[in-house]
Amino acid sequence: MSQMLKSSGALGIATLTSRCLGMVREIAYARFMGDGWVAGAFMLAFTIPNLFRRLLGEGALTAACIPIFKEKEKTEGDAAVWQAANAVISGMFLAATAIILLVVAGVTIALWVRPWLPDTLLMLKLLRIMFPYMLLVCLTAIFMGLLNTRGRFFVPAMGATMLNVVMIASVFWLAPRLGRDLESQIFGLAIGVLIAGVVQAAFQWPSLRHAGYRFYWVNPVPDPTVKRVLHQMIPGTIGVAAFQINVLLTQVLAFWVDPGIVASFNYAVRLMELPQGVFGISLAVYLLPTLTGLAAEKDMPGYRATLRQGIGYLFFVNLLASILLIVLAEPIVRLLFERGKFGPDATHRAALALGCLAPGLVAFSLVNILARAFYALGDTRTPMKVSVVCLGINLVFSALLVVPLAQAGLGMANTVSATLNVTLLQFALKRKIGRLDWEPLVAECWRVLALVVPAGLAAWGLSWYGETHWGHSTFLARLLQVFVPATVAAVIFGVGCLALRVEAMRDVRNLVGRRFRRG
Repeated sequence: MSQMLKSSGALGIATLTSRCLGMVREIAYARFMGDGWVAGAFMLAFTIPNLFRRLLGEGALTAACIPIFKEKEKTEGDAAVWQAANAVISGMFLAATAIILLVVAGVTIALWVRPWLPDTLLMLKLLRIMFPYMLLVCLTAIFMGLLNTRGRFFVPAMGATMLNVVMIASVFWLAPRLGRDLESQIFGLAIGVLIAGVVQAAFQWPSLRHAGYRFYWVNPVPDPTVKRVLHQMIPGTIGVAAFQINVLLTQVLAFWVDPGIVASFNYAVRLMELPQGVFGISLAVYLLPTLTGLAAEKDMPGYRATLRQGIGYLFFVNLLASILLIVLAEPIVRLLFERGKFGPDATHRAALALGCLAPGLVAFSLVNILARAFYALGDTRTPMKVSVVCLGINLVFSALLVVPLAQAGLGMANTVSATLNVTLLQFALKRKIGRLDWEPLVAECWRVLALVVPAGLAAWGLSWYGETHWGHSTFLARLLQVFVPATVAAVIFGVGCLALRVEAMRDVRNLVGRRFRRG
């Protein structure tokens, strides 16, 4: 049985818990503020510091730290790992504090020097409150790197669960205490973001203490580890998180066109992130230290086989999820979000964005895996260069499409740029390591693609039948419209994969069988 499937599966359980709570948070947000201009202002303000969580907590800082910490663990022992970690934390604290002071001061000056439209004024005030969140997520990212180095993946993944719990509580407990109108209550959500960041970092501390870590100040300026982390992290910040930077750039552009676009597009992005995060990010987190170890041992056949297997698993899981998100976009959005201030028109707007984002789900997830394949080889510049090109293309397409197509235009632009990103990374990796040995992978992906088509058609037909005969006036009808088509499609897909002997499906069957026999 593949250790990759076991480890990423365990991590996926923790990530699934976090993502499900994240979805509960988005449901609470939608009910509370809908997709109007207030929601758009909050989501854009939150996107800016939250970008650091996406880049660092799920990307560049963790990706830069893990190989260095792992190397020191193997060659110099635990004391060297703790020394390196404290140097990185000390340097991060100084840099993040300086950035926060500059940004908060800049926003404050901007609020003083000129009058702003209500949506921009609210966005800037919320940003000033939430931006210090970046310091907390940077600290959390380093803690994650340390724990992942020690082979502990579950606790770091569960940290995001605590973050979501606090943010949900801010909707129901804190926001109503700050005023009667939405423009005042929204500041409760901003304060909740800061509290959540503190809780997420603190959640990992007991595990670090148990592993032997103790913090002490290390002058980061002359420290060689800090220089190595910076050297790896700066290009990696762009390389591993092109999708997240795309989201920020397109949301800034959309906010300028119509603040409401930001909110509805954001809900679609959150729905995309559920399957992307549950398996795509979990698998990428597992692959980085594994591929790094194989590269360090010069075991390139093992490196290629591990990468090929990981991509096969990803394609198997996320292609079906992509098809279901396209076919069932409106029923899913209606089931989850349509209540309170989120009405039928908001459902249609968010579903349109989701339907245009979902075709790129596999590409969005593959970017994370292929970028980490380069990081394991000590190359962070190639993913950076590829992403710079793709970011430019995404911005051009977004600018061209956002005015005539609104949310749908942003979804199309992100899908195109992510697909191009994957294509260029694949060509670059082939040039770097000589050959990929992906012939078995290509054959298996074609079998999976052939099976997902009838599964998608079945889901579409059942969804149409449900809309015609059940409607969506009750919660039960909405639930059936999503879960009946999705379940039937999954069964058709799974049975077909077993019949065609798809490797990923065989491993899932064996894993489940072993679990039942042990039980």
